[in-house]
Amino acid sequence: MNKIIIIGGGAAGMMAAVAAARNGAKVTLLEQNEKTGKKVFITGKGRCNITNACENEKFFDNVISNGKFLYSAFYQMDNQAVIRFFEQAGCKCKEERGERIFPVTDHSSDVIAALNREMTKEQVEIELHTKVKALLTEQTEDGITVTGVLLTDGRTMYADKVIVATGGKSYEATGSTGDGYLFAQAVGHTVKEIKPALVPFTVKEEWCMKMQGLALKNVSVRLECGKKKIYEGFGEMLFTHFGVSGPLILSASSYYVKKYLGQPVTLSIDLKPALNREQLDKRILRDFEDNKNKQFKNSLDGLLPSKMIPVIIRLSGISPEKKVNEITREERGILVDLLKNLSMQITGTRDFKEAIITQGGVHVKEINPSTMESKLVKGLYFAGEVLDLDAVTGGFNLQIAWSTGYLAGISAAEE
Repeated sequence: MNKIIIIGGGAAGMMAAVAAARNGAKVTLLEQNEKTGKKVFITGKGRCNITNACENEKFFDNVISNGKFLYSAFYQMDNQAVIRFFEQAGCKCKEERGERIFPVTDHSSDVIAALNREMTKEQVEIELHTKVKALLTEQTEDGITVTGVLLTDGRTMYADKVIVATGGKSYEATGSTGDGYLFAQAVGHTVKEIKPALVPFTVKEEWCMKMQGLALKNVSVRLECGKKKIYEGFGEMLFTHFGVSGPLILSASSYYVKKYLGQPVTLSIDLKPALNREQLDKRILRDFEDNKNKQFKNSLDGLLPSKMIPVIIRLSGISPEKKVNEITREERGILVDLLKNLSMQITGTRDFKEAIITQGGVHVKEINPSTMESKLVKGLYFAGEVLDLDAVTGGFNLQIAWSTGYLAGISAAEE
């Protein structure tokens, strides 16, 4: 019977534990926190967006880093298999807008409970408050082989296989302290530069901060570096005291971080994407006609949220006191431009404390995509966010964790 040690009790680690134990291995899962699934608990604002029910092709379209590497893992355990897994484990699922899958209870704790039940059923030994200091290896005829782990309390634990599922560097309070990168580097692996991803933007314009707390729905945003379009999407966003956030912005940030960090990048918001310029102009004319004796500053209530009106008035250059029946076609054109293309300069992102995931990690060229085993160290496997894999929001990153964790588990369990 294969003896397997799994480092990390997050999404990938728990799935790997269940998969390995179901395939006949004796599994010990080591978690440095007081409980498993701490990061899973806070995902999806505490609701846990388990996966996304989209078609396979669309799944890979939403993966930002190394999508092709994921083919084997995804087809071993795709999104439909993940849904079946949780349903059978007693966590009923539901589909919401954007094909996002959540537990019907809207409680991430039920996702964690399902995984814990399965680990208990499969007799996985879980050691909490247990932190790994280093991997143990030896030189054999076949090359370097992993033999176990050294714990920070001085204990040594031996195993036939070791799965590193330590997560990334984001939300450090949940245990994502970057240890897995150090373990990987210590045995010869390359770690691609890590950066905060799915993270809010900081912006140059001070007027943006005047709208702090304002959430917008059904807007579209475009990210451009010069004339090159980096990202375009539709959905929800939020103005903050430092810039912008929200699901739409978080997805955009990962494209920015990937190649354009530090470059001059413009974020443009279309506040009325359902209307073209001509339709919007007619809409404004109707509003002006209904408010023809009002001042400009009192005529935009039907068009914009109240917190945004002073900002748009200021940017338009139109006098707030001007009667709407005196506003010229040219001035109306400026207003249309603003509503269709409210632009700001990105100055950077917030740090790892506010990032949902980490971009970068263990170089996938040094990992066998068919098994998740290291090409450098026999018996050593990697799964989840510790690898250089990431995707946009919508359940795709947890799907990566489930798929890679499952594949690492069943592969490590093989004699």
